[in-house]
Amino acid sequence: MQSTMMSYPLTLAHLLERAGRCYPKTEIVARMPDRSLHRGTYCDFYRRARALASALRGVGLGKGERVATLMWNHAPHLEAYYGVPVAGGVVHTLNLRLHPEDIAYIVNDAEDRFLIVDDVLLPLFEQFKDSVQLERVFVVPLTGRPIPSAYENYEELLQSGQSEFTYPELDENDAAGMCYTSGTTGRPAGVIYSHRSMVLHSYTILLSAVFGMSSEDVVMPVVPMFHVLSWGVPHALPMIGGKLVFPGPHMDPESLVDLCEREQVTLCTGVPTMWLGVLQLLEREPGKHKFAAGMRIVVGGAAAPEAMIQGFDRHGITVIHAWGMTEMSPIGTVSRLKSHLRDLPEDQRYALRAKQGCVVPFVDARLVNDHGQEVPADGITMGELQVRGPFVTGSYHKRAPTPDKFTADGWFRTEDVATIDAEGYIKVCDRTKDLIKSGGEWISSVDLENAIMGHPAVAEAAVIAMPDAKWSERPLACVVLKPGMLASGEEINAFLAGKFPRWWLPDDYRFLSAIPRTSTGKFLKRALRQQIARATGQAT
Repeated sequence: MQSTMMSYPLTLAHLLERAGRCYPKTEIVARMPDRSLHRGTYCDFYRRARALASALRGVGLGKGERVATLMWNHAPHLEAYYGVPVAGGVVHTLNLRLHPEDIAYIVNDAEDRFLIVDDVLLPLFEQFKDSVQLERVFVVPLTGRPIPSAYENYEELLQSGQSEFTYPELDENDAAGMCYTSGTTGRPAGVIYSHRSMVLHSYTILLSAVFGMSSEDVVMPVVPMFHVLSWGVPHALPMIGGKLVFPGPHMDPESLVDLCEREQVTLCTGVPTMWLGVLQLLEREPGKHKFAAGMRIVVGGAAAPEAMIQGFDRHGITVIHAWGMTEMSPIGTVSRLKSHLRDLPEDQRYALRAKQGCVVPFVDARLVNDHGQEVPADGITMGELQVRGPFVTGSYHKRAPTPDKFTADGWFRTEDVATIDAEGYIKVCDRTKDLIKSGGEWISSVDLENAIMGHPAVAEAAVIAMPDAKWSERPLACVVLKPGMLASGEEINAFLAGKFPRWWLPDDYRFLSAIPRTSTGKFLKRALRQQIARATGQAT
């Protein structure tokens, strides 16, 4: 028996139309390169995104063709997020923090046809322009400086669009967006998102049990728009008419705090390293800053230390811990306390909030041991985290599914090792390549890092495995101390005593001025291992 429901495609065209018609006066604010604030509305965004779609069709953009963006977080990037897909194309965000050779590889692998680039990023583009085959390059004039004659003006492109634009026929399974993985274990791989997957992901993160965004919110996506489509916020928020605040290229703690105060931001998103800097600023200036009541920060990309969650609580800001991957659009789990758990002792509540949380609607997850069996939900037994769902990728661009990434029964292998408890809260213990095997037993580097960062003198910590003749591997902790603070390895181990078995505690500490990071702000442990190995003369 068939249903009587209409066959209505889930596409970004509906989200764009809804934003323009239902919320034309809602503000979109962006900080420009000169630190001035540009103010617009959803009406402006709607008009300009449709003009971009019309103009791209006018210059010959075909269905499924890629338009790359090399841009910061601001209104023109939002226009491309919608204008390219509703024209039938695929918006491909380029990570501007990668090495130019890596960006060139990604552009060529994706076979991008056009590029939209901020004028302030032209020096970066010119480092790899001779290595790519782009038909046309459109420059967004953020600074007002003249655009080089070799390129075209983005504003003039928009002016060429027709005011009356009819969307081409869009299937909900058509490609709409494209991002590449960070490539920490090999060449970056392309993930292609459909209209349907992006719409379903948007619905999901709006839910109160996930990000809980509404039309009353003022949301600042600090996570770059070139990183997994800024976690889906620029697609979800226009659906319900919340105010958007973009930080532009100014991501330092002082600029973020200033913008949060000025615009009374109620929700931000970003990686832990970014918010650790903000927390240190707040603790240096207690009581100085006045934020919106009930402000929340969604933290993902790496584990949020429990000490950071507690620290923001002291300033009246709630940290919401999330986990996901490029391959998952990206949100997979969010840690929210269930109503019947709110009366637990404080230490147990913080322990739950520091977990990655329960899977979001539409995502299935399982933990599997080395024998392919699901592990018990006891909060102790570790297993590889595998996922599936309508916004989880089933393959990579130009690459057939392989057993190291996808199981025979269709699950994506995250390469994360995790536990799950009886309430369904998942705790990611480590990446498979970062687990430390000491004397045949596993040590979680993530657990150690989060505990070390709870020490009052520690700003950041990364734990890596070092070869050991007796135990195979032993943990070494690399620590960045807070300005003006002192601590020894012995003092930090004394602080950790009682939190872990004695054999978990690091044998050695290295105090560094900085810890290497990936382009998305995560600790780059491969580089850290190489750095320590060179200093000690050991093989990695």
